[in-house]
Amino acid sequence: MNEKNLVFRLAERADLPSIVRLLADDERGRLRERVEDPLPEAYYAAFEKISRDVNNELIVAVLGKQVVGTLHLIFLRFIGFQGGLRAQIESVRVDRKHRKHGIGSEMLKWAIGRAKDRNAYMIQLTTHLSRKDAHRFYERLGFEGTHLGMKLSLK
Repeated sequence: MNEKNLVFRLAERADLPSIVRLLADDERGRLRERVEDPLPEAYYAAFEKISRDVNNELIVAVLGKQVVGTLHLIFLRFIGFQGGLRAQIESVRVDRKHRKHGIGSEMLKWAIGRAKDRNAYMIQLTTHLSRKDAHRFYERLGFEGTHLGMKLSLK
C-alpha cells in the first residue's frame, strides 16, 4: 500500500452518496441499492440511527478528499463467552478504480485494530458464496470459513 494520504474515519452525512455508490457497484448491489440524486430518505434515516449507536461504526476510507472505500463495523455483546464482545464487519467495498492497491487490506487491518481496541474477543464477517475472490482476500488476512451462515429473508 503506497497511498500515503489514506485516512480511515467515521462516515459523515455528506459521505452517504459516495457510500451508496460503492454499495451499488456490483451485480448484487445494483439489485438492492438506489443511487439517485437526491438519495432516498431511508439512507439518511439509517445513517442517523447508526451514527447515534455506540455499537455501530460506519467507516470510510478517504484518499485525498475522495471516499474510496467503506465498511460497517458492528459490536455485539453476548452472554456467552463470559459476556464477550464480538465485532461484525459488513458492507466492505473499495472503489473499483482503486482496487489492487492494498486499500481493502488496510481497511480490514484498521477494523481488526479497532475491534482489539474495544476488547472484542473475535471479529467475523460474511461474504456471499459466489464471491470467490473475496473469500481468497479474507483468507489472506487470516479469516477462516469455520461456520455455515444461514439467512431467512423477511421481505
